[in-house]
Amino acid sequence: GFERFLSYQLLENLLRNEDGTSVTREDIEAIADWDPSNHPNQEIAFRVARVILQDFTGVPAVVDLAAMRDAVAKLGGDPAVINPLIPADLVIDHSVQVDHFASRDAIDLNTRLEFDRNHERYLMLRWGQSSYKNFRVVPPGTGIVHQVNLEYLGQTVFTQETADGETMAYPDTLVGTDSHTTMINGLGIVGWGVGGIEAEAAMLGQPIAMLIPEVVGFKLSGSLPEGATATDLVLRVVEMLRAQGVVGKFVEFYGPGLNNLSLPNRATIANMAPEYGATMGFFPVDDETLNYLRFTGRSEEQVALVEAYCKAQNMFRTADTPDPVFSATLGLDLSTVVPCLAGPKRPQDRIRLDQSKASFDNAIMDLLAQSGQGARNEDGSPNAQMCDELGTQISVNDNGDNYSLHHGSVVIAAITSCTNTSNPSVLIAAGLLAQKAVAKGLNTRPWVKTSLAPGSKVVMRYLEKANLLSSLEALKFHLVGFGCTTCIGNSGPLPAPVKAAIDEGNLVACSVLSGNRNFEGRIGPDIRANYLASPPLVVAYAIAGRMDIDLMTQPLGTGSNGEEVFLRDIWPSNQEVTESLRTAVQSDMFRSEYASAFEGSSEWQALPVPEGDIYAWEADSTYIRNPPFFDNMPKVPSAPQNISGARCIAKLGNSVTTDHISPAGAIGIDCPVGKYLLERGVE
Repeated sequence: GFERFLSYQLLENLLRNEDGTSVTREDIEAIADWDPSNHPNQEIAFRVARVILQDFTGVPAVVDLAAMRDAVAKLGGDPAVINPLIPADLVIDHSVQVDHFASRDAIDLNTRLEFDRNHERYLMLRWGQSSYKNFRVVPPGTGIVHQVNLEYLGQTVFTQETADGETMAYPDTLVGTDSHTTMINGLGIVGWGVGGIEAEAAMLGQPIAMLIPEVVGFKLSGSLPEGATATDLVLRVVEMLRAQGVVGKFVEFYGPGLNNLSLPNRATIANMAPEYGATMGFFPVDDETLNYLRFTGRSEEQVALVEAYCKAQNMFRTADTPDPVFSATLGLDLSTVVPCLAGPKRPQDRIRLDQSKASFDNAIMDLLAQSGQGARNEDGSPNAQMCDELGTQISVNDNGDNYSLHHGSVVIAAITSCTNTSNPSVLIAAGLLAQKAVAKGLNTRPWVKTSLAPGSKVVMRYLEKANLLSSLEALKFHLVGFGCTTCIGNSGPLPAPVKAAIDEGNLVACSVLSGNRNFEGRIGPDIRANYLASPPLVVAYAIAGRMDIDLMTQPLGTGSNGEEVFLRDIWPSNQEVTESLRTAVQSDMFRSEYASAFEGSSEWQALPVPEGDIYAWEADSTYIRNPPFFDNMPKVPSAPQNISGARCIAKLGNSVTTDHISPAGAIGIDCPVGKYLLERGVE
């Protein structure tokens, strides 16, 4: 009677896997007798249907399986028996970098560099693709792992043949080696991001150990107003849930507002669960879920199965579904959402667009003070030294373009990441804004590094169908790759004159991206202030070229007729976006693009596939080595022993991220790893 769809999923999982050992009757009763007023302290074993990996964090799992095969062969066994025990998909999306931009050949040039840099890794993944059972690889250039999962891999209801030849249906559940695996929660699928060790354990049939989670209910009502986007909505949700405190908890969205929320909008909210701190943000299955599955090319049989199964299992939401009972609740009227940004270095620090200039003016003084470039007076006002710093202007001569950079110059404007490229409405809005800007005679500033890195090939199909791609390209938002680029630090180097100016003036340069992460040090080593924004706002800031501007009252630039052009002059209406969506985004685009999802490009097909059940390790490799975990391993393992004398490796404060410790982007030549690689001829 608790009516929480998440709890039904947990209950089904335990009932199906009850074995008296890892899952007991007491575990099942603990879920069934859940009391929202109690703090849960009982651990349960949750078994997922599948695992999803991306290439940065997935390669080590493939390497470990190869090492296991070596160990089995050395002990006289058949190495081919080592395979994932549950289905595993690896999507290659974290390897492309924005070296080339603002040209139509940028995609080809970046792809060529990608294959050159990742040749060894790609050879191993090609070998794994052909050698392992229960393991599939989605080649590079297909899309971002989460969007491929949402548009193609996710089934909502999974099926498996039983030992007696019957077909068992059960919920599609997963863990993934990327924190934003939660995007799939928008499709009614329970799943979240875990570390590589946990994902590898799940691949090998081990359950996920977890406390019975607290479930926080987030009630949505109303509908989004004119001018507000899904990005504005998710940044508001992030702010609210961070303030609520949901770390280690599940969030379930409910209420009448779901009736006005498209599935891509739901996926945008689910995607940013790591930013609001929850393990996951879940949307139950309803008619919108069925419509999306059908529209994105799932078979009618699969859609019918999802509907029949979820209704039979009381997992199907309707407009008449009563409000569930939760550990805690909060709510949001969608009509109160307004255009906004988040920054300069935390995604939960939301800024209303009409307050963005004042917020930046305050943030820039803090950033300067932190770096020793000045200090405030006792009353908090800027002193003379800081005023001098704020007025710094560095002149640049860049291949004939003469301009000045200052604190607050936007040097990267990137339409990127899974948060927004799952969502046609905001990408269509960006294209319409670009179209209107070009018609007015506006252009992007010459110091802005622009990029368009969609999460799916389908995006390019509907932008072209809507006649919007040419306008984006006119503003230098050319396709640079299909993958996680700027959002994970693969923004590539800034043009040399821009970097030199930043270094000379010790400038606080800015980036604006339609991503989900803006932590200090993540986007690029030369950029100290990073702002998350919707794709149309990314285009607007590329035109303005600076963060110290009030887009609500100040002009973006001067049009071809000599008159000032304001954001309100080129912002597309909701009706314009809806009409363009209706004609441009078509179901057959998904079927066509995913028909060959596992085949890959000609570059991928041309890679020589190593043969055999044993991987041919390269002894002098600087990337992939046979790990020593199984050296001298006996046939009969020793009994488990207590761990004693263990010590903390690192104790870190709040908001210290992996970007400070091990950035995903370029390796500095002066750091230990850089020196190690240079000594071994890696340029």
